[in-house]
Amino acid sequence: MKILAIDTSGQVAGCALLEDGRLLSEYNSLSSASALRKTHSQTLMPMLESLRDQTELDLHTLDAIAVTAGPGSFTGLRIGAATAKGLGLALEKPVIAVPTLEALAFGVWTAGGDSALICSVMDARRRQVYTAAYAWRRDSALPEVLMEGRAMDIRELAERLNEEGREVVFAGDGVAVYSAEISELLAVPFCFAPPHMLLQRAGAVAAAAAAHFEAEKEACLISAADFRPVYLRKSQAEREREANGGE
Repeated sequence: MKILAIDTSGQVAGCALLEDGRLLSEYNSLSSASALRKTHSQTLMPMLESLRDQTELDLHTLDAIAVTAGPGSFTGLRIGAATAKGLGLALEKPVIAVPTLEALAFGVWTAGGDSALICSVMDARRRQVYTAAYAWRRDSALPEVLMEGRAMDIRELAERLNEEGREVVFAGDGVAVYSAEISELLAVPFCFAPPHMLLQRAGAVAAAAAAHFEAEKEACLISAADFRPVYLRKSQAEREREANGGE
């Protein structure tokens, strides 16, 4: 199974190539780390071209295009969706949609611990996070979903995790925004993922897509024409338009 993975759902834009369980190439770029502040639309295509050149990839040999399906940045998700759909349609290849919050959990995979849970937190603004909670099981390619993805107030999330009563590992850009409040509100043991695991990585998206195919086979494949990102919440522009009576 040869999978090209794309992620533009958050601060990081990236692409990766995974074949039969081997990560052949991976590129990631943190937009806020550059003095030029290049957008994902400016960085993604050059990374894809570099990946293709480095691996001498014939795009027609791909089996699927994996892409983060959301939640995340509205603009970022649209860039990733447009790129994945364009490649899929041009190459006649299916898409594997990977939830962004699940991709974050794949980046913090732990071989040993069934006791700790991984809580993905992405800053959703307006005092909320996009969040989901997962636990790894040794007998499954996919993590167990303990809390489905949703937009939630950080205090409500802390209450839910305290009720769960398990150690928590946090990952996602929400950590930088809410680490102080998490430290104040959490009554259970917790830690924050280290820098190389904290944010989205295209390699993790590829690994998640491969795990979905292992567990679900063709059921996880979507036609490029049918793929749509999942936003979980309306955009700022949509909320303002509704507030103005639809004008």
